[in-house]
Amino acid sequence: MSAVVDTGTPAAAPVASPGVTRVLLADPRGFCAGVEMAIKALAWLVELVEPPVYCYHEIVHNRAVVEVFERAGVVFVDDIAEVPAGAAVVLSAHGSAPEVVAEATARASVVVNAVCPLVAKVHHEVKVRAGHGYQIVYVGHSGHDEAIGTMAVAPDAVHLVEHPADVAALDEPGVPVALLSQTTLGMGEWADVRAAVLDRFGDVWTPGRGDLCFATTNRQGALRALADRVDAVIVIGSQSSSNTNALERLARECGVARIVRIETADDLPADLTGVVGVTAGASVPEQLVDDVLNVLDPADGVEAVRVTDEDEYFPLPAGLRSRLPADVLAADRHTSASDALARLASRVAATP
Repeated sequence: MSAVVDTGTPAAAPVASPGVTRVLLADPRGFCAGVEMAIKALAWLVELVEPPVYCYHEIVHNRAVVEVFERAGVVFVDDIAEVPAGAAVVLSAHGSAPEVVAEATARASVVVNAVCPLVAKVHHEVKVRAGHGYQIVYVGHSGHDEAIGTMAVAPDAVHLVEHPADVAALDEPGVPVALLSQTTLGMGEWADVRAAVLDRFGDVWTPGRGDLCFATTNRQGALRALADRVDAVIVIGSQSSSNTNALERLARECGVARIVRIETADDLPADLTGVVGVTAGASVPEQLVDDVLNVLDPADGVEAVRVTDEDEYFPLPAGLRSRLPADVLAADRHTSASDALARLASRVAATP
């Protein structure tokens, strides 16, 4: 059976779907450790310095999150030259090109690099391998912020591929080859291209610990665990989110009959029936998941399908830690990004 991808014919307003009998809720889902760190970093900085605070690219790929920060006075820019001299700037979780980091440091009074540590690991691998004379085959999505930032670390040494056919088109390097990847790829995307690279080049250097994000892999595992028990799957997340796109592709590969891709509960179609699976990309706040569950209102309740527990914590960036009081730093581990966003939204609402 082929899957039907339904971007939704949304109702005029969210209405309950009386035909939904049960929801299978993927666990893990939503915010990952890197997203948690980046969102909290920007939220803490907004509270710490005089506005406006600037952010290079969307802090994470989720419109609802970005809108909370915009209401709090954060200005998102796609060119670091738009940041006024002496301003405070945060660099997004997806990682920035070295020249962007250098220019931000030269222009801004405060620079907080909120790059996910897993992305920073790939940047380091690119720098080291290129320095040792390797040509690097990088598996990623053309135009994605993470891929752009990673390739800029050593542009003459990195060759982007997305599909196995791209590997065949590469020139013979004449030097050792390394294989690295965008962290948010689906397992299927990575495995197919990896096989093509090994077949083409044979002895290829790969990192001892793979580049694929553990959180991305965990979310895919949770979706896979529920896929054969549902009549439809709802995938929550932005169209620009690579890891959310991977969830949609996985649902299709698993043969789910109906796949509904939404950003908020407002996008839900009103004709869902039977058992419905729900998952969310790594940039999606839990509040958006709760909104979807409230609209679905399943007659037989919600069952969590858990494949693993996540307790990873990424400390705040060094450029911010040195500016925060010790008690705030101590509290950060126990503060969720959702709490930080709610606190920021409340602060905005209370401002005349």
